[in-house]
Amino acid sequence: MTGARVAAPGVRAAFDDHLAHADETGATALALSLLRSGASAEEVLLRLIAPAQAAVGTRWVSTQWSVAQEHAATHVSERVVSAVAAEASASRPRNSAPGRRVLCGCVEGEHHTLPARIAAEVLRLRGFDLTFLGANVLVPRLVSHLHRQGPDLVALSCVIPVCLPAAHRLVECSRRAGVPVLAGGAGFGPAGVWARTLGADLYLPDPAAAADMLAVRWPDTPRETAPLEHLADEEYSRIVRQRAELLRRLFARLRERYPSLCDPGAEHAEAVLEEFGRLPDVLAAAIYVDDPRVLTDYLSFGAAFLHARGVPTAALGLALGALSGPLGDLPRASGHLDAGRRWLAAADHAVPPD
Repeated sequence: MTGARVAAPGVRAAFDDHLAHADETGATALALSLLRSGASAEEVLLRLIAPAQAAVGTRWVSTQWSVAQEHAATHVSERVVSAVAAEASASRPRNSAPGRRVLCGCVEGEHHTLPARIAAEVLRLRGFDLTFLGANVLVPRLVSHLHRQGPDLVALSCVIPVCLPAAHRLVECSRRAGVPVLAGGAGFGPAGVWARTLGADLYLPDPAAAADMLAVRWPDTPRETAPLEHLADEEYSRIVRQRAELLRRLFARLRERYPSLCDPGAEHAEAVLEEFGRLPDVLAAAIYVDDPRVLTDYLSFGAAFLHARGVPTAALGLALGALSGPLGDLPRASGHLDAGRRWLAAADHAVPPD
């Protein structure tokens, strides 16, 4: 069986249907039948499960699916990955020597484990001696594994950019131990631009490409990297310290302009406020890597998210204005917020006056 068979519309539609109905038994049976018909485990992971899960996220953003449906489908996908990995392990020759040791996990604050788990299993299939650390890896936990296992590589996954400051701490921890870092995930920005800002040795968005690269060129032992000099202005620290006050002002402005958000029983109100609550953290992450694209990328997501929930996208401009007042004396933060307003105007989303 070829990869084209794994990605065939009928196969994908059947798998999507199993996810829609939280049918773990059916989804697992389908994936294992593909393996037993000649498909490779890597094909099933990358050409069936990964794109199907990406579609799950799209359905949640568009409100086709509820949060509960998204969580249930994600759980099924995770169980299918485990089943595929177990099946592949059972068929692997017992006398094969372990390859280079790799620690793989999600950065602190990152709970989207499925992309990292899929990447970990692909690397394991390619012969690496893989330890998967799961979600929300804190510095002390990473240090413990670095000392106990002496890995040859640390692979870090980041899906949401608000975790970039925490990712930097893990990158620095690994490199100080003499262990190179492979970064992956959309949270590291377009073509991994923010992974390089944070000092990662490699960025490869695709686990198969990562395995191919590592097979022919292993990263050198890390050298000491220069600090992020722009953080000397302490704007990032100021935003972190003021987070509670920024949220208070932000929510007050939103509830004043959109009274329906005050009703906890109103459809989508809780989800909308939760999403707006990320905005100070997004701005802080943008300041941390000194790139307003962190903010404008979030606004792009936010516009789609709000539109699907019947909230005017002008609320994004209102939110930026709520942050501008208390941060007006911070030049970089003000510049990033201005860039956000320009993006909204260019995308034809109304920006109310401050």
